[in-house]
Amino acid sequence: MERLAKLEAVKSQFLHLMGNDVEMPEIAIVLGSGLGQLAEGVDAQLVVPYEDLEDFPVSSAPGHVGRFVIGTFAGVPVIVMQGRIHFYEGYKINDVVLPMRLLSEMGVETFILTNACGGIQDGMEPGDLMLITDHIASFVHSPLRGPNIDGWGVRFPDMTQVYDVELQEITRSAAQQLGIDLKEGIYLQVPGPAFETPAEVRAYKILGADVAGMSTATEAVAIRHLGGRVLGISCVTNLAAGLGDRWLTGEEVNIMGALSSEKFGALLAEALRSICNLVKP
Repeated sequence: MERLAKLEAVKSQFLHLMGNDVEMPEIAIVLGSGLGQLAEGVDAQLVVPYEDLEDFPVSSAPGHVGRFVIGTFAGVPVIVMQGRIHFYEGYKINDVVLPMRLLSEMGVETFILTNACGGIQDGMEPGDLMLITDHIASFVHSPLRGPNIDGWGVRFPDMTQVYDVELQEITRSAAQQLGIDLKEGIYLQVPGPAFETPAEVRAYKILGADVAGMSTATEAVAIRHLGGRVLGISCVTNLAAGLGDRWLTGEEVNIMGALSSEKFGALLAEALRSICNLVKP
């Protein structure tokens, strides 16, 4: 199949770039809009720009550098995606989740997905961090559409618990230790790139969404299909359309994400120490 052949080709290239001296960590971190500077805190052993991999999608969204960084963060071996692939960039959904499938094939078992989002429910404010407990992905294409590849997972995977309960508890404890007011809630993914209308936001609120963004849920579905563990953390960078007193801009999202990166980084560092112990054989 085309998807499988493309994945194997990219994997071969990546392994060649890694050589024999670099090992693939078991934990991956995907950095959302405005959060890319967290990768600067990685003690890097290898950096692989997406464009160095033939037929690999390249990030075009502002603030997404577009590279893999392998090294240690807070002393924990990780591979960081400094920038992700979005459906609104024009890529097919299978290209959007190709990095997840690639990393899973190369030994990653635990994924920390981060994103910038708009706050919907009462109490969400710009600068808040939110632990994702569930998501709504009904408004975007499923990455599992098409013939199933049995080596990846079953045809009809259960999605009762997409976001790992044990990883959530670790993150709650980390936030408590740091004195961070960590919100919790449901993330809703929209196709983008236009921000939602006030009417759409009202509808999403009725559906139970606490925040909305343009990524993450499809990645999480692909990871769970592959049998991986998912931790999702959102950074509320703005109030959703109609809930604030000003027009929304992409620049505002990146600025608020950057302003929140220190708090976000501290939470990740604290949680990673326990997550590392959890994934060790």
